[in-house]
Amino acid sequence: MKSSKKKSALRADAVAAGSRQRRQGLTVAAVYESRKLIARLSVNDFKTKFAGSYLGIIWAFIQPVITILVYWFVFEKGFKPAPVNNAAGVTVPFVLWLTAGMVPWFFFSDALNGGTRALLDYSYLVKKVVFQIDILPVVKVVSAVFVHLFFLTFAVFLYALYGYYPDFYTLQIIYYSFCLFFLVLGMTYFTSAVVVFFRDLNQVINIVLQVGVWVTPIMWNMDTMDISPALKGILKLNPLYYIVQGYRDAFIGKTAFWEHMELTLYFWGFTAVSILLGAYIFKKLRMHFADVL
Repeated sequence: MKSSKKKSALRADAVAAGSRQRRQGLTVAAVYESRKLIARLSVNDFKTKFAGSYLGIIWAFIQPVITILVYWFVFEKGFKPAPVNNAAGVTVPFVLWLTAGMVPWFFFSDALNGGTRALLDYSYLVKKVVFQIDILPVVKVVSAVFVHLFFLTFAVFLYALYGYYPDFYTLQIIYYSFCLFFLVLGMTYFTSAVVVFFRDLNQVINIVLQVGVWVTPIMWNMDTMDISPALKGILKLNPLYYIVQGYRDAFIGKTAFWEHMELTLYFWGFTAVSILLGAYIFKKLRMHFADVL
């Protein structure tokens, strides 16, 4: 009963938002005008992910923590690696090195998986309501932000336990979180539109993520790997390299993002293309969404 009332309230808000914005299309102004609705839908989406389970939303935090612990146990206790040296010559325990890479990866994978299913999960809004469906990928990515904020706090606390206290450079995790937000948002506009017509895309994305977690230097150090400069250059084309390295620069290397200007310009160029391409594909296909769903 309570769930039905909540859904009815959301639909009422959707009608109001849709009637105001239908002529605006996908614009920053339209998203800003819908900010309250986006916030409500994001909170509701976050809560309903684990609805019906005894621990509820606690599972959103338990699963990633256990994943980090498993990787830490396998690599640190099993393979017994030496403390990691980064490019700045700073030596840190492996668990700290791993955490700085896993935290942004969890957000990326959660937001990409959720954002890809945005139209499928909210098909009732796409089909039955005059609604600005352009905000649905934003809702899913914002929903993933809640867990990300928890793990940012967890990472800061963990580093403090090891004597690495927050400073000015640590604030850069805010910048890199924004970078990651816009990168995955551009991707989800593309994937959420395509998956409506090609449902196997979900499985393709899962495979890409399984490969990506190893291709991205999350559990290994590119600076100490015996690989050619050419291969290093290719691996750095992965936009997540910029993000993961940025988190480590913020927590460990104490390096400002503007000191890597070439990578910064490349990342934002890649992200801009992702957003423009995603928005274009979404706009071209949106008139057919209701028919297919």
